[in-house]
Amino acid sequence: MVEINGIKIGGNLPFVLIAGPCVVENEELVLQTAGEIKKITSKLNIPFIFKSSYKKANRTNLNSFTGIGDDKALRILETVKQEFDLPILTDVHSKDEVIKAAAVADVLQIPAFLCRQTELLIAAGESGKVVNVKKGQFLAPGDMKHVIEKVESTKNKKIILTERGTTFGYHNLIVDMRSLVIMREFGYPVVMDATHSVQLPGKDSTSSGEPKFIKPLARAAAAVGIDALFLEVHPDPGNALSDAASQLPLDNLENLLGEVKEIDDKVKSFK
Repeated sequence: MVEINGIKIGGNLPFVLIAGPCVVENEELVLQTAGEIKKITSKLNIPFIFKSSYKKANRTNLNSFTGIGDDKALRILETVKQEFDLPILTDVHSKDEVIKAAAVADVLQIPAFLCRQTELLIAAGESGKVVNVKKGQFLAPGDMKHVIEKVESTKNKKIILTERGTTFGYHNLIVDMRSLVIMREFGYPVVMDATHSVQLPGKDSTSSGEPKFIKPLARAAAAVGIDALFLEVHPDPGNALSDAASQLPLDNLENLLGEVKEIDDKVKSFK
């Protein structure tokens, strides 16, 4: 079990939601989205961690949006944290980013493409923060043991592991639900990322996606057993500045969470 500002993840407890826009686009959008998600999760009694990247360092296209500036974006995340009393999760892409991000974030997320970067994993571990590592699209779930060992080498065992799909030929991902079972055997909470898992990576100049599969994947993962559900949520995905083709519309969130909660409650009632 891992605890984040009083929110406990794992140990057969009800699932936690990790959600928010892909990237900090502007203060108004971020605060609006955080506030609406908190209303929904409070209504459904679902613990909530707010997620948004303060910068995007791994875009497909050279000219793609990467952020509004690190300091400005982190200040906005700090505002979310204070105004809504929410834990914050954000990505880090190099060891040099860790100290600055850790000053605001409660959870440092290692992007899937960087999950084997030893210096980054060690720096994140040394921060003392919770470290959420996304399993690389190129990695077998059993190979995450080596990733875990790198973070554990810092004496930090506040680790979360996230499934986000596996490369399946060119421009496609597939989710192997066995991954959730295999990664849980390492003794750490597992998370299902149901939005990045529907991406069609690198098609044309941007990654495409099939958001109609977000709900089926989230429900299926809950049936297998998850400790947290990760969703990128946006009030207007079609006009999002990053991952426009794979974010969940904010209007669809309450219905999805209600269904996932019902499945999660049932699964965790079994002895």
